[in-house]
Amino acid sequence: MSTEQTIKDAIDTLLRARPGFWSRSACGVTRSIGQIPALIDRNAYSVETSRIRILLLGGLSGHKVDVDLALHALELFAGGGDALSLRIALSAIPCANPDGLRLDVAPGNGSGGNPSGIYPPEGKFFYDSEDPEKRYLWRWICFQAPDLVLELQAGESVQWEINSAAQSLAPGLAAKTVSGPQDLLVALGSGQPDGLGTVPGIRLRASDEHLPRELSRLFSMLRQLDILTTSNARRALNARRSRSKMEIATVLSNAYGQTFEPVVYTQGVPISGRLRLHQLEPKSENPAPDISRLLEGFTAAGVPDGIAPSALASLVWADELADATGDSRYNDLIIQAADRFEPRGQGSAPKPCDPDFRTEDMFMSGAVLGRAFKLTGNTKYTDILGNFIVSGKIQQSHGLFWHCRQAAYYWGRGNGFAAMGLAETLTYLPVDHSDRQTIIGMYTRLMEPLRRLQHPSGMLNNVLDIQGSYLEFTATCMMGYSMARGIRLGFLSDDFRPAIDLAWQGVSERVDEVGNVVDACASTGVQNNVRDYLDRPAIFGFDDRSGGMALWFAVEMERLERGI
Repeated sequence: MSTEQTIKDAIDTLLRARPGFWSRSACGVTRSIGQIPALIDRNAYSVETSRIRILLLGGLSGHKVDVDLALHALELFAGGGDALSLRIALSAIPCANPDGLRLDVAPGNGSGGNPSGIYPPEGKFFYDSEDPEKRYLWRWICFQAPDLVLELQAGESVQWEINSAAQSLAPGLAAKTVSGPQDLLVALGSGQPDGLGTVPGIRLRASDEHLPRELSRLFSMLRQLDILTTSNARRALNARRSRSKMEIATVLSNAYGQTFEPVVYTQGVPISGRLRLHQLEPKSENPAPDISRLLEGFTAAGVPDGIAPSALASLVWADELADATGDSRYNDLIIQAADRFEPRGQGSAPKPCDPDFRTEDMFMSGAVLGRAFKLTGNTKYTDILGNFIVSGKIQQSHGLFWHCRQAAYYWGRGNGFAAMGLAETLTYLPVDHSDRQTIIGMYTRLMEPLRRLQHPSGMLNNVLDIQGSYLEFTATCMMGYSMARGIRLGFLSDDFRPAIDLAWQGVSERVDEVGNVVDACASTGVQNNVRDYLDRPAIFGFDDRSGGMALWFAVEMERLERGI
């Protein structure tokens, strides 16, 4: 039996032993596109719980004996029944270096890297050709933000070590402070990991024979004494999440939508978001005069010829700015942009859309052609739009979309574009349009798998059908926006509200006090294989694409809550 099968069987047994307590997941993807298996407690990401969140980490070395020790620890915990599980929320990464284990190259990973090496990792998230495991583990642990990380290593004698954030546990365990190079526990216990806060960490070296006694000591301490409080990392996430939607929207509007260079939707969406935010808070400073000055040069020149759909969709602000200022020139820009879409015939994508029906163009065309119809009532715009949306045939039987006809990959933001394109189209398409029911069917068939694939943190994976691919910011915003829009306008059931709320939780935790975001997939054209999608860089910091999508999501959530 393979090592992977042994771990899978062990996790299956644990899921049966404690039904409803754990779910199977993955926290990363190796260079061989193997998943780093994870077991997630039901309260690992919950907003409110009195249970102590512990993340058990094993097999970082890639040695089988360490993985066996972690699996044994999980069996012991499951066997402890309610006495343990009602007090402790235990999640686990039992084999953090599966390639090293499979290839028998421990402590390396077979790709030239060593997941147990120096932390925190710098750059190359999550595409490092040698050490991807290190990037996945670091980000996953920081944003799960447990109250304690418990690492297990096999050893002949018992030894407890703690990081600087876990000093309260030292006396009861006779533990020494971790020394030596900057390993994972050391890095988690100092400074502000990933801009959050410290996470207490302990390491137990013991034989399989001594493991039950030592774990019993630890769990008894945690059950009986209030010596472990909420981690600083979790407190930071709680503080981010506790901000109102309007507060977060204001942070985003101050950071994004301040430029229109280059002319592309990534600049246009946050400009629109600033105007939408002011509509909700009319007593706030009106951004329209500033935006008008910003856009005057473009407005005076008109929409250039020969620009791509992504540039045409940069005008999503135009009708809103016309409403805010009474200047009809902005509405004229929408009409100009819409007139750049030329039919190629029934069943074909209009110019300038990609003939292979890329999902990006679903959003770009829906945003522009829909607004043009709203302004003019001219059905030529909805006819072009409806034909394009229903003719692509890139939505699969399970509801997800390929990136395009030639790229049969379920890229997260690609499906986000499809979701937003369908939502924008349905916002403007008349109720009696011949394609409306078909498009509603496409929309609802997409919403269901997006909800099903949502990570317990609320986020979507960068590649939707590969658990462990990184939790991606923009796709989550786009899903949340599209669902909130659907419920607000009546073409989606209220049953999806928990999924939207969970998405907002994940997004709000990943926006800091100046609008920086966490792990937004970089600009992505059609890729050649799934490895290329997995290797798209993740932006941690300022990103106008993400800021705009998050701003739209925040405003749409506020509109939904206000019922307007």
